[in-house]
Amino acid sequence: MSEADTHTPDIVRPPQELVDGLREVGAATAAGEMRKLGIDNPTIQGPTTHNPGKVVAGPALTLQFMPKRNDVYNQDEYTGPERQLHRHALYHTQPGDVICVDARGSMTSGVFGNMMLTFFQGRGGVGVVVDGCIRDFPIVQRDLDLGLWLRGVTPNFHTQTNIYPYAVNVPIAMNETLVLPGDIIVADDDGVVAVPAKLAADLLDLASQHAEWEEFSRDKLLAGGHLKRYYPLSDEARPEYEAWKKEQGQ
Repeated sequence: MSEADTHTPDIVRPPQELVDGLREVGAATAAGEMRKLGIDNPTIQGPTTHNPGKVVAGPALTLQFMPKRNDVYNQDEYTGPERQLHRHALYHTQPGDVICVDARGSMTSGVFGNMMLTFFQGRGGVGVVVDGCIRDFPIVQRDLDLGLWLRGVTPNFHTQTNIYPYAVNVPIAMNETLVLPGDIIVADDDGVVAVPAKLAADLLDLASQHAEWEEFSRDKLLAGGHLKRYYPLSDEARPEYEAWKKEQGQ
């Protein structure tokens, strides 16, 4: 792979206020409300939290792996490091970014390890979503403050078995879910959702409305109110909700 082959594009990052708002919304509400915007299933199935309690939102840097073929890729772990595109994906990192990796669901390739992810955090990266594995997991979990959503972990390095890094900041398939470079990733213990940047403002508006009435309904249910009346909020209960909003100063 030549130096020209390793020239990779950057992403267009959305306004920070949209990212911050969606972080507060969370994955479950984002996924549910996106159906109203025409996206039936924005959830990335497969990767699950490996650092419980972390909540992140940020624009997606994308990295695509492909099956190895020896006439195309036959390098060892440290042979020509600057020709290895998984490094170049991380070179684009800016504060708040999330790296999303289509590793083809491989359970035998650790696409990043401690040193690579230390670099990622040092550049301001906040989340790692891999449809596959990382390596050095005990060190990464102990020493780094990153959200980790993975299929699993392995001692193997990234190209040790049957895949290799092929492209950076291109559309990728995360276990049948499309992720475009610059999509806003919303991830927490519920899972990972990819929000198209062009829908982020509309989603934030819908989700904010949902969060308001859901807070009211939760209080009513906890006090013994009936599910039929308060979840979802019925027309009969809406005057109560409006009065509650006034009391809250909303």
